[in-house]
Amino acid sequence: MTRIAAALRSDTTAGFLLLGAAFTALVWANSPWSGGYHALANAELGLTVAKWASDGLLAIFFFVAGLELKRELVVGDLRDPRRATLPVAAAVGGMIVPALLYTVINLAAGGDGVRGWAIPTATDIAFALAVLAVVGRSLPPGLRLFLLTLAVVDDLLAIAVIAVFYTSTLHLVALLLAVLPIAAFGLLTQRGVRAWWALLPLAIAAWALMHESGVHATVAGVLLAFTVPVRGAALAEPFEHWWRPLSSGVAVPVFAFFAAGVTVGGDFGAALLDPVTIGIVAGLVLGKTIGITGATWLVQRFTGAELPRGVSWLDLLGLAMLGGIGFTVSLLIGELAFGAAPEPKVGVLLGSLIAAVGATALLRSRDRHYRKSQDARGIVD
Repeated sequence: MTRIAAALRSDTTAGFLLLGAAFTALVWANSPWSGGYHALANAELGLTVAKWASDGLLAIFFFVAGLELKRELVVGDLRDPRRATLPVAAAVGGMIVPALLYTVINLAAGGDGVRGWAIPTATDIAFALAVLAVVGRSLPPGLRLFLLTLAVVDDLLAIAVIAVFYTSTLHLVALLLAVLPIAAFGLLTQRGVRAWWALLPLAIAAWALMHESGVHATVAGVLLAFTVPVRGAALAEPFEHWWRPLSSGVAVPVFAFFAAGVTVGGDFGAALLDPVTIGIVAGLVLGKTIGITGATWLVQRFTGAELPRGVSWLDLLGLAMLGGIGFTVSLLIGELAFGAAPEPKVGVLLGSLIAAVGATALLRSRDRHYRKSQDARGIVD
């Protein structure tokens, strides 16, 4: 169990599990047994199984992401404005440009799909870091740190977008009541309490009340994470260590399995040419690349901030293309905006695939360049 948990904390393992789950869903949903897939996804257990995956299990992912974000804000790279300026600017640019590109495409087509403007704004941390880990063993270490910081800020902004723009009805009583278990959770963790029997019921109560309030229930995971201390009792790091295997090994793959099951049938061609699909693909592939690279260049040009040591602009271009892997959060926003419609899923899957292939080609080339440089200096890999 210890070895399995250690493997599940690896970016590479998490990325392969995510990809495997999505591939399995696509194959099953387009097989002669596709009825079994849809029956499983729509099975009622209070909520449908697919809804439990997106609203329930994904809260674990956001809890882990929230812990990582708070640690970066308090003691990590986001604490130092000089080091955080470029990746933060890159994250903002990588959200604004895809959203604008998507909106322009859908307004030109009549505007019916504009409500999905946020779908191409998200970057999938697990998938992007997994690709970088596989293809970039000799790339400068600063590149991974830049991507991690960018993705963490991207997650924070995505969470804010979900809470503000994709909450259809708001029940204030349930929302105010959710504050109570969150505050109690924070009080216990600030005092160093880590017993699961004391904390888990509070977390479940916070999730249930947040779900009833109309705000997407995954936001509860982030709010709970923000109450966990990084200094003093310092429970953020051990909590992240304990929960990451469940997040990367169960929560995210199961969500991907139920979110990626697009049936490639007669409607696939129509979905492929839909403005929603085109806007998502353009946003993820072009918008992310232009937004991340452009924002980084502008801030570097006018503030004097520098790229991480050893990182070139070609490296950054590959990283910007890698940012176009939306997947987990993009699929979630697609569900919130369009329900079970196939267009968002087709757009996210196709756009993420193109971004991953393009980034892999460029970063592998850069990796070979650095490996040859290391060999020339007599450095053993």
